[in-house]
Amino acid sequence: MRIIHLLSQRPSQTGSGVTLDAIVRHATDAGYDQQVVVGVPADDPAPTVGGLAADHVHPLPFGSPPLDFPIPGMSDVMPYASTRFSQLDRAQIDAYRRAWAGHLRPILDAFKPDVIHSHHVWLMSALLKDLVPTTPVVTHCHSTGLRQIELCPHLADGVRAGCSRNDAFVVLHRIDAERLRHDLDLDPARIHVVGAGYREDLFHGRGRDPELEAALLYIGKLSAAKGLPRLLDAFEKILAHRPAVRLHVAGSGAGEGADGLRSRMDRMAPAVVQHGQLAQPELAELARRCTVCVLPSLYEGVPLVLVEALACGCRLVATALPGVMAELAPRLGDTLTGVELPRLETVDRPHPDDLPAFIDRIEKALESAIDAPPLGDPMISMPEALADFTWARVFDRVEAVWQSLV
Repeated sequence: MRIIHLLSQRPSQTGSGVTLDAIVRHATDAGYDQQVVVGVPADDPAPTVGGLAADHVHPLPFGSPPLDFPIPGMSDVMPYASTRFSQLDRAQIDAYRRAWAGHLRPILDAFKPDVIHSHHVWLMSALLKDLVPTTPVVTHCHSTGLRQIELCPHLADGVRAGCSRNDAFVVLHRIDAERLRHDLDLDPARIHVVGAGYREDLFHGRGRDPELEAALLYIGKLSAAKGLPRLLDAFEKILAHRPAVRLHVAGSGAGEGADGLRSRMDRMAPAVVQHGQLAQPELAELARRCTVCVLPSLYEGVPLVLVEALACGCRLVATALPGVMAELAPRLGDTLTGVELPRLETVDRPHPDDLPAFIDRIEKALESAIDAPPLGDPMISMPEALADFTWARVFDRVEAVWQSLV
């Protein structure tokens, strides 16, 4: 059985890229013949994905004609130089669509996939049925496509019309399933909840020091939408009476907002330690040296970083986002503390009047998690709760969708 995977941005550097890599690895183990198409910057022309041979990965470069702009990201702040879809003009959007169609057509004609697995309910996924009307298409919704539909209303109707032709959709959680059903007017039978996973071979508590001093961990982009400015506000209050606590920040970002956050964290050193973008093995090692992982994000699907950090022995503090509360909280029990969100003026912009109380809530949740008893190795204390989040389980659910279409 031949599967081709499509991702319109850089692999391995975001949640969707990690998902792509994991699914490809498990599908290889299961005997599938696979190829991958991804977007890349022109100066990184040879990405690796899931251990596939180089001639099975087909990158489309951005940053030189006809795509003479940085690769657009599904989030407005990416961990690398990128363009916002909302800032592309009509000529650039037309060039984007033409480039993907021209890049995909010969690859699809030559490989003749039994199933196309595209990532993101967005522009590339919307044109696939124009290229191969009879080939089954599964589209993986990572929440950010639904967010772009709100941020780019001038593109939304075309995305809805194009993507609604695809045969099946896999989503992270039930709330996204309902949003997708409503936004694209889909039969619920075409939508499948597959969840999100983590690599248990990397993220585990083995070798963790049981006597660690309190240390906080933030994993994510350097952006306001991820709540990092408010976390820094709360951390400054904690430092006033816990000067020995450290906040480790793993992630990167591009643009004026990310630069401002880097400068602020520089001024807060050594209490704030910046690690930049880490590969997964290094991230797991850092998580094993921390006691609390905090994600104060204002918009997420099901954040994998929380499960990864928990598997390494961190207690969790996260904003009470729908995906967190519906999919993670019931399974993770008191290892997770939810923080009530502020009112939002837009999809991910908090109401200024609510910020002081929001910062206080983050501070109190972190103080409580710091004072709580250590977890030890969650793979021993709560193996069943974590087992459902392994990539093996996620792949089983994805594979069942593929098989149902062939």
